[in-house]
Amino acid sequence: MILVTGGAGFIGSNFVLDWMTHETGSVVNLDKLTYAGNMENLAGIKNESRHLFVQGDIGDRALVQRLLAEHRPRAVVNFAAESHVDRSIHVPGEFVQTNVVGTFNLLEEVRAYWDALEGSEKSAFRFLHVSTDEVYGSLGEQDAPFTEMTPYAPNSPYSASKAASDHLVRAYHHTYDLPTLTTNCSNNYGPYQFPEKLIALMILNATRGRPLPIYGDGRNVRDWLYVGDHCAAIRVVLARGKTGEVYNIGGWNEKTNLDVVHTVCTILDEHHHDGVHVPHASLITYVKDRPGHDRRYAIDARKIERELGWKPQESFETGIRKTVRWYLDNMTWVDNVASGNYQNWLTQNYANRAGSKSAAGSAGEATL
Repeated sequence: MILVTGGAGFIGSNFVLDWMTHETGSVVNLDKLTYAGNMENLAGIKNESRHLFVQGDIGDRALVQRLLAEHRPRAVVNFAAESHVDRSIHVPGEFVQTNVVGTFNLLEEVRAYWDALEGSEKSAFRFLHVSTDEVYGSLGEQDAPFTEMTPYAPNSPYSASKAASDHLVRAYHHTYDLPTLTTNCSNNYGPYQFPEKLIALMILNATRGRPLPIYGDGRNVRDWLYVGDHCAAIRVVLARGKTGEVYNIGGWNEKTNLDVVHTVCTILDEHHHDGVHVPHASLITYVKDRPGHDRRYAIDARKIERELGWKPQESFETGIRKTVRWYLDNMTWVDNVASGNYQNWLTQNYANRAGSKSAAGSAGEATL
């Protein structure tokens, strides 16, 4: 049995579903169910006896203590985090509270639980912390990709809070010998992603005929990792990773934001070739860049391939087609998550970013 935190969010829910498919053990799933946590993500296993969902906060030490004592997990996999850069600019305190204070409280309870274990239970236990490549900062166009030895240089409240949580995990291993593992992943995409992130937002807006807002010149580069590949990598690290180590997980798919959006538009054109919004690229609108926008991320994922035998199975071309198809087939899910609160957020984030120029050559309004 394992305890998964944040298991109703995008990556966490995909991991729980992946675990149910590929592993025999049970999962206790602890999630606070903030705006990004969604029980509909887990509908496919609602009758699965090996999955127990508990609504709660990793910062609730009494709750975490009780779950550890009752269920005696052999591992804790920590996905719980506030994870959106734009939101962190507006409400940085929430990111510090969840990502830093929450991780500290979780580590304290896990340490006490692990200290009390004996024999094989103690030696087999693992705490796996899921983090991001954004802690490494921004790369220049010709810079080598991030490795596990790249110094931390976070540039947003989000990445700074994740960097702090990574440092806490490292410290608990070196100070208390807690058997930790840390993974730093590149940009994930795939099913169940909340439509505030680039790919999901572009699919949602394009199918609604709304503007497709692209920050700045659209030349910011990210390494894109299909979420199913990420989940497989985490299972490998949990099973065979060396305690105290960090493993970078990337897709080897560097793309500019503009290239990603054009690819999404091309696939949507194929599915709706006679639709009223074809070509969907005509909806692209350039908007004012966000503060401190990192120019490029790239992951060197050779360590996890060399030491643990993992490498991504999806190319960007195969993964993005699966992703667009999933959203088109699951518009009820999309409609349910795109609630009033979500619309209020979009207005808050984009209302002051009036389109400076449209890819179609006409002025565009970026308020969504």
